[in-house]
Amino acid sequence: MSQPGAGGARGRGARFPATLEGLRPAPAVPARRAGAATPGARPAGAVPSAQGVGLDSAAVRQAMVQRLAQQGVTHPAVLQALAAVERHRFVDSALVPQAYEDTALPIGWGQTISKPSVVARMLELLCAGQTLPLGLVLEIGTGCGYQAALLARLAREVYSMERLRALHDKARDNLRPLRIPNLHLILGDGTAGYPAGAPYAGIIAAAGGEAIPQAWLDQLAVGGRLVAPAEVQPGQQRLVVVQRTATGWQREVLEGVRFVPLQSGVL
Repeated sequence: MSQPGAGGARGRGARFPATLEGLRPAPAVPARRAGAATPGARPAGAVPSAQGVGLDSAAVRQAMVQRLAQQGVTHPAVLQALAAVERHRFVDSALVPQAYEDTALPIGWGQTISKPSVVARMLELLCAGQTLPLGLVLEIGTGCGYQAALLARLAREVYSMERLRALHDKARDNLRPLRIPNLHLILGDGTAGYPAGAPYAGIIAAAGGEAIPQAWLDQLAVGGRLVAPAEVQPGQQRLVVVQRTATGWQREVLEGVRFVPLQSGVL
C-alpha cells in the first residue's frame, strides 16, 4: 500500500482456503469469498465530484482511465479492470469526492490506498508478456481490498494476505457486496508468502523492505513475475520486477516509489 504464463498448484494435494460467506477470520486462515463489479462505459473529459455511495461513477472511472492511458498505461486488460472496479467503494465516505483523483488516500491504521497510476503501473508490469488470465496470483498487503478486486479480473485465482486484522476485516466488508468467486482473503504474515498455494504465476506486494523476501522468490513459478517495492539503497525505494526462469531469477530495478514498510507478524 502506497501509499501469465505460470500456473497454480491445484491437484498437488495442497489445502486451499475456505471461501464461504461470513467465515470468521483467524490468523493465517482465509476469510471468505468476495465478486465482480459492473464495468462502466460512459466517457467524460473531466472528473465530476462524487456524490456518495449511490453515485453513478461510470463517467468518473472512465475519465480516470483516460488520464492513465494518456500517461502511458497501455495494457487493455488493466485499463478494463480499472474502468470496472469502483474505487469509491474502498475509501471512507468523507474521501469519496477524491476517489478518482490520482492520489493516495488514508484507509486507517497508518495505511493508504495507492494512487491509481501506481496501481496501474504495477498491474501492467505484472501482466507484461504474460497470457491472460494469469494463473494463481498472490497479493501481499490486502489493505482496503481495491487492488485485490482488480487482480481478480486479471487472474484465475487470487490469494490476498493482510497482517492487520482490522484492515483484513475492512477489506472483507468492502468486498462482500461484490461476491468475487475467485478472490480469497487471508489473515497472515505476508513476509512468509503463502506456501500452501505455491507456485504462483504472479506475486505483487504493497509494502517494501530492504530486500525481496526469499520466500516470495521460492514461491514464484517458473515463468512467473513478481512486482514489489524494495529499498535498493538506504532511504531509496524502487519498483523491482523479478521473473523466474528455469535457471534462476532475472531482476529489473525501475522507478522510485514510496510505499509503507514491509513488516512481519500479525496484529
